[in-house]
Amino acid sequence: MTEPEAEDRKPQSDEARSAFVPPAGVVAQAAPVEEESSTTSEFALPKGLDVPAVPATDSEGSAFSTPRTYSAKHAPPAFTPPAGIPRVDLTKDVPWQDRMRTMLRMPVAERPVPETVQKTEDEGPAVPRVLDLTLRIGELLLAGGEGAEDVEAAMFAVCRSYGLDRCEPGVTFTLLSISYQPSLVEDPVTASRTVRRRGTDYTRLAAVYQLVDDISDDQTEVSLEESYRRLAEIRRNRHPYSGWLLTMATGGLAGAASVLVGGDAIVFVAAAIGAMLGDRLAWLCAGRGLPEFYQFTVAAMPAAAMGAALTIAHVDVRASAVITGGLFALLPGRALVAGVQDGLTGYYITAAARLLEVMYFYVGIVIGVLVILYFGVKLGAELNPDAALQSSNRPGWQIAASMLLTLCFAVLLQQERSTVLIVTLNGGVAWSVYGAMHYVGEISPVASTAAAAGLVGLFGQLLSRYRFASALPYTTAAIGPLLPGSATYFGLLALAQNDVDEGLVSLTKAAALAMAIAIGVNLGSEISRLFMRLPGASAGARRAAKRTRGF
Repeated sequence: MTEPEAEDRKPQSDEARSAFVPPAGVVAQAAPVEEESSTTSEFALPKGLDVPAVPATDSEGSAFSTPRTYSAKHAPPAFTPPAGIPRVDLTKDVPWQDRMRTMLRMPVAERPVPETVQKTEDEGPAVPRVLDLTLRIGELLLAGGEGAEDVEAAMFAVCRSYGLDRCEPGVTFTLLSISYQPSLVEDPVTASRTVRRRGTDYTRLAAVYQLVDDISDDQTEVSLEESYRRLAEIRRNRHPYSGWLLTMATGGLAGAASVLVGGDAIVFVAAAIGAMLGDRLAWLCAGRGLPEFYQFTVAAMPAAAMGAALTIAHVDVRASAVITGGLFALLPGRALVAGVQDGLTGYYITAAARLLEVMYFYVGIVIGVLVILYFGVKLGAELNPDAALQSSNRPGWQIAASMLLTLCFAVLLQQERSTVLIVTLNGGVAWSVYGAMHYVGEISPVASTAAAAGLVGLFGQLLSRYRFASALPYTTAAIGPLLPGSATYFGLLALAQNDVDEGLVSLTKAAALAMAIAIGVNLGSEISRLFMRLPGASAGARRAAKRTRGF
């Protein structure tokens, strides 16, 4: 026996034997060897439990895929509202403004699928370029004084014409934004643009509207490159009227306004000179980079100084008519109408910002006039608040003055020459209605102003629809004769003479007249849409912009 065999035969000690080792003579079954060690979850099924295998699908389902338990043959009944699902038929016989406004006022799920008007590349529309073009067009419209709803309608029309249907434009006072979602499972694409400068140029506004009309027309092919080229030409075009012609128009506007409140030839010349001096001072302040608040303050001083100087010099003229005429050239009627229109159509943030801007302009005018009137009273100027209230009823002269005022206002707004004559006639009609109701019918000035402004809005909307253009060039200048210049002046004069109660009454009347003008213009526009052919629905089924009664 060898030495290793002898050692194997020796009995082993208890310390060398484990308690889990089977004793000699017991055959232990070998444990199955796992091919690969893996960590199991506590939610894993125990071994030996038979579960029917689930057939594997080809692709992973999403939240928008049809469930496996759904069967088209045994589909549940669809929900139908009690009033039924309205049919939307956007005919092409109406202006694009109405078609886009109708779609903007309906829920996204009910909007019809767009028919792509403009041809794009084979791989689809260039989304970033389309959104950029849309924002640039909206910027020009908003900077030109267009209402927020009309800006959104134009932006929506451009996007849908180039095949982007899931677009949501947003317009505030200084910010434009648009969001496009390619599909339900893709991330949206959002772009924005800030409007930092505003300039009144209705010729440029009309050109932008013509571009949007051509893009929305299925008979006119306008590529993206062509749209960018035309937009660049619109931005580069110079104003149709020079700066000195605008200054002369300011003087003519002030002189015509002084005739409306009882002035004669001397008053006309004095008001025109004061307004032209104020306009040149405002141009000087603008060249120095001063804000518009100070420009309005400085522009209001020369007309007030002219009236006070004539009174101190004992010239037999109505100084109140001179100052009132100068105020007519400064009152922000365009911004006021746009602000109230935005509020009536549901754009409250933009409306609040516009009205706040109007309030700052009024405060600037008030400060400029009050400073001059205060020193004029101290120097012995006897300003009678009732002087201009004794104006004689001169319908012929007043109608001619109202038309001249509207003509000068149209030039100041940089309107196209083809629209100046039409808006001048519209302004004469507005003053005729106001004079017939107020002087002949002895109706309150607020109601007369609202009725005349409503007629202006009605005619302006009809003319804009006839020419497929914006309604602003046909309405803004026509409301010039209705602006509350005399009520504003009498309120400021009463405040300068320490008659606070009378001053507040006159300023409240001026605010009521301004609101009547804005509401009348908007109401006239809405009435014209009610009685004209609308896209896909009758007048009673027309949707409102917002519902604010809790449902």
